Amino acid sequence: MTNFISVQLKKAAEVDLAKPLCKFIQQSYPGGDAQAEHCRAAEELSKLRKSALGRPLDKHESALETLLRYYDQLCSIEPKFPFSENQVCVTFTWKDAFDKGSLFGGSAKLALASLGYEKTCVLFNCGALASQIAAEQNLDNDEGLKAAAKHYQFASGAFQHIKDTVLSALNREPTVDISPDTVGTLSLIMLAQAQEVFFLKATRDKMKDGIIAKLANQAADYYGDAYKQCQYKDTLPKEVFPVLAAKHCIMQANAEYHQSILAKQQKKFGEEIGRLQHAADLVKTVASRYDEYINVKDLVDKINRALTAAKKDNDFIYHDRVPDLKDLESIGKASLVKSTPVVVPLSQKFTDLFEKMVPLQVQQSVSVYNQRKADLVNRLIAQMREATNLANGVLASLNLPAAIEDVSGDTVPQSILTKSKSVIEQGGIQTVDQLIKDLPELLQRNKEILDESLRLLDEEEATDNDLRTKFKERWQRTPSNDLYKPLRTEGENYRGILDRAVQADGQVRERYQTHRDTIALLCKPESELNAAIPSANPAKTLQGSEVVNVLRTLLASLDEVKKEREQLENDLKAVNFDMTSKFLTALAQDGAINEEAISVTELDRIYGSYTQKVQESLKKQEELLKNIQNAHQDFSKMKQSNNESNLREEVLKNLAVANDNFVELVANLKEGTKFYNELTEILLKFQNKCSDIVFARKTERDELLKDLQQSIAREPSAPSIPLPTYQATSAGGSKPAASSAPTPAPRTMVGTKPQPPARPPPPVISAASSSSSASAPSGTAPAPAPAPGATAPAASTAPSQAQGPPYPTYPGYPGYCQMPMPMGYNPYMYGQYNLPYAPSPVYQNPGQAPYPTPQQPGYLFPQQPYYPQQ
Repeated sequence: MTNFISVQLKKAAEVDLAKPLCKFIQQSYPGGDAQAEHCRAAEELSKLRKSALGRPLDKHESALETLLRYYDQLCSIEPKFPFSENQVCVTFTWKDAFDKGSLFGGSAKLALASLGYEKTCVLFNCGALASQIAAEQNLDNDEGLKAAAKHYQFASGAFQHIKDTVLSALNREPTVDISPDTVGTLSLIMLAQAQEVFFLKATRDKMKDGIIAKLANQAADYYGDAYKQCQYKDTLPKEVFPVLAAKHCIMQANAEYHQSILAKQQKKFGEEIGRLQHAADLVKTVASRYDEYINVKDLVDKINRALTAAKKDNDFIYHDRVPDLKDLESIGKASLVKSTPVVVPLSQKFTDLFEKMVPLQVQQSVSVYNQRKADLVNRLIAQMREATNLANGVLASLNLPAAIEDVSGDTVPQSILTKSKSVIEQGGIQTVDQLIKDLPELLQRNKEILDESLRLLDEEEATDNDLRTKFKERWQRTPSNDLYKPLRTEGENYRGILDRAVQADGQVRERYQTHRDTIALLCKPESELNAAIPSANPAKTLQGSEVVNVLRTLLASLDEVKKEREQLENDLKAVNFDMTSKFLTALAQDGAINEEAISVTELDRIYGSYTQKVQESLKKQEELLKNIQNAHQDFSKMKQSNNESNLREEVLKNLAVANDNFVELVANLKEGTKFYNELTEILLKFQNKCSDIVFARKTERDELLKDLQQSIAREPSAPSIPLPTYQATSAGGSKPAASSAPTPAPRTMVGTKPQPPARPPPPVISAASSSSSASAPSGTAPAPAPAPGATAPAASTAPSQAQGPPYPTYPGYPGYCQMPMPMGYNPYMYGQYNLPYAPSPVYQNPGQAPYPTPQQPGYLFPQQPYYPQQ
């Protein structure tokens, strides 16, 4: 009676998790110990999957523990890796647990690049294995009963969790085994079996009959609900339905039996008999309909003995009226079971392999924060550099400090010599030429990487469109055009960045051509530089004047401001604050991250003082430049002016401007080189991403094509071919006599032309048959027996229509049907060879003689010699 239903495990295709996860880790995390540790964890996860899914599992707790640990790891990595078709693309393929395959091989399966799908299937196997472990328990002791009840309730909870989450986890139609209807029914079946285990324990512990009846009644209710859910749906194996129906009747019979004992104790003898009669009817139904699935002999005997005794006592002693079944009071219900909720971690031995890796939501928030920080720092640095360039431009236009240093009028001012020395030390004009020469090569390299990445997407998308056009609605997968939209948007973004970089390069070249000659003059030796600067009358009378001293003081203060800015810029670049802990705390407390609010608050706290210092520096420079311009006006009025001095001052101004442009050009070109090199790394990651998704799509495409080929091969290529006329009618044109034996389906002989079938061998008449045929009407003669010792030559041609499987001819086997052949019988009909019984005169049609030796009337073909079959 204790037949329990267990669920088959789903089978998974082999998948290498380590490679795609390690590639994502290498792209997303800087090199070092952390990256190496994460990669080792990915390899451990791949090994754990092989251990959990790559081999047959024993029906033991240790095997279930392995499955639970793998499920827990999947839950832990879900927020840390972006599993999808266009990011970390891993295709998981699972077969339907209840699909038996077909003649042509293969079975119903589904392949999805979804971690939710993998989690669902693994949890299904956890529930299925738990049901198998429960079914193996020894229910004759308390330990076995407790273990069985625990595992059935866990299995029920696992299937219920799948029912609640499968549609959102897959975002498409699942296979039948994990559909909400199927797993909902399985959950209810497991709950019913857990309730039955508690009924068995209560019976074993000899609890009160009223309690046992309620437990049994609740179990019957669970089984009845499960049967109703699946009886009209072709989702579960067919052998499940009779077991559920039988269990419903059995548990209801047990409830009535124990309630009858309670009625007897309450001296309700008529109710006792009525309940026992109902219980007897229930077990009788089980014994007559489902005896091949569940043996209820012991329960039938127990109920019948109790019913016989109750009737005897009532007939002779109590004479209590037996109420009708509808008048019996309903038995209460007591449920001691509930589905175990799925709360991660399920395994008591779980250790997070990626404990040090932050969740993906935190990674994204950190990335956005870093972008906000970079924008803020770049804005502050740009403000300071712009102010410095403005100051340099104003000083160059005023020929300061060269104007107050030019005391002789025929030597190079010290400030110009300092600028010239600095330019020469940095490589001078050759440095700028080499940097400008390298830019096109770097630009071209980045363009080629980007073009190759987009070409991979274009080729795969074209192939997908061709197959979609060819197979139409059969080609059921996400269109490449939709799948690649994020990648194409990213590619267009990179294309725009390159276009803007080309424009910036053009502006740098244009400015370089404008100031190239002056920069080249700065690179010359002091003697050549002095010769290139026009001479002028000395201005010695101005040296030591109050105006010159004021200008020198103001220029020194401005230089101090510039040096403070350089230090402030270095400090801004050096600030580094890890926001990971902040975001993790917010995620743990609120379950979500308000990145903008947190980032703005932290940026104000960290960079508020730097922002204030930058504004103070800008304001201070503004005041200094105003004072310098006013002092320079006074200096210009006091200075003796002539054409030679004006020309000399103009050249000195150009040299000062050339120095500033050289410094800015070198900085811009170095930043451009750094930009192109960093962009190359980014584009290479983008190319790898495109290559990975194209490879995954190709693998998915090949798998889908294989499935399509199998499904097309299984489809009938033509309608069924009708039987030839000579096989559909008898020799006389009338229909053949109906036979009580079933007619086997014809087998098609491929590659042969329709031929008249070979003449069958004559029937062998046994002694019993001969005696019966002797009593046949006169005028007919029995068929002669074949000569003893005659050899059987091979048949000349194979029949086009199968005449049934040949029977073996070893000793003791009855061989072909030994019965007289009635008149008008069509010997080409194959049904005669499938009669498993011995011939008897009963089967001979009255008024017909046995098979005649001479030519039979109405025979379609001339009489032929016999060719006995081998």
